[in-house]
Amino acid sequence: MDPAFQLVLIIIGAVIAIIFLLYILPVNLWFTAQLSNVKISLLNLVLMRLRKVSPALVTNAMITSTKAGLKITTNEIETHYLAGGNVNKVIKALISADKANIPLDFKLATAIDLAGRDVFDAVQLSVNPQVINTPPVAAVAKDGIQLIAKARVTVRANINQLVGGAGEETILARVGEGIVTTIGSSANHKEVLENPDRISKTVLSKGLDSGTAFEILSIDIADIDIGENVGAKLQTDQAEADLKVANARAEERRAMAVASEQEMRAKAQEAKAKVIEAESQVPLAMAEAFRNGNLGVMDYYKMQNIQADTDMRTSISKPNGPEKK
Repeated sequence: MDPAFQLVLIIIGAVIAIIFLLYILPVNLWFTAQLSNVKISLLNLVLMRLRKVSPALVTNAMITSTKAGLKITTNEIETHYLAGGNVNKVIKALISADKANIPLDFKLATAIDLAGRDVFDAVQLSVNPQVINTPPVAAVAKDGIQLIAKARVTVRANINQLVGGAGEETILARVGEGIVTTIGSSANHKEVLENPDRISKTVLSKGLDSGTAFEILSIDIADIDIGENVGAKLQTDQAEADLKVANARAEERRAMAVASEQEMRAKAQEAKAKVIEAESQVPLAMAEAFRNGNLGVMDYYKMQNIQADTDMRTSISKPNGPEKK
């Protein structure tokens, strides 16, 4: 083999070996850490790579925290990284909290981060309060007038309640409930319009931020509008309902009267039929009386005269005079 070619192979192999060693042994990171007064051994950096932990991430986090005066170990950073946390945000949050004199340790910060909340934004929200606008809340005073109120709720993050604490939706729901209760307990809507701060004071005194991830600083009523006259509308609806009930009862009585009249007519028809049946028996009875000798010819004529006289009197008593046959 050509000696020159062998030399080239040796040089290439040496370069590859050096690159591999530099990858396994991150000397540059170790040197940077030493210059920043961060005590990380070269062996520890190698073991990080074997544990599938980014040595650069851990080293930079250690340098940043050390420069900020925080006391955090490499083991804590590695543990949080392996748990799936965001190391950079945790370090930034700890630095911001330390500068703002907010009590926040590494354990609580990592717990907040692993809970799915942005710990850095939480610290920023604790320093700079946020204003939450409530949707229009409709409530009815005791005089039946509806009022529609909008409020601005100023909150800041409660660091100790971020893990397991309720969010903005709970704050808005509780504030809305407090507004409805306060307006509903007012004697009339004019009291609320004249003193809108009464709503703020009443709602704020209820401790609505209990169990939430926020601390309510103030509740300000931004706007109050007059809605419908719910009381009058309810009275109108009640009157219409009463009218329908009365009409239904009247219809029921009319139907009962019609049914009673039809029943009376049926009874009258039945009685008339019985009379006709009885009258049909009269000739037979008279014939029987003639045969037995109980009725004479003069008696028969006398009865006919009485019947004719009765018919004449009946026809005269009718309004239209005697009925023409």
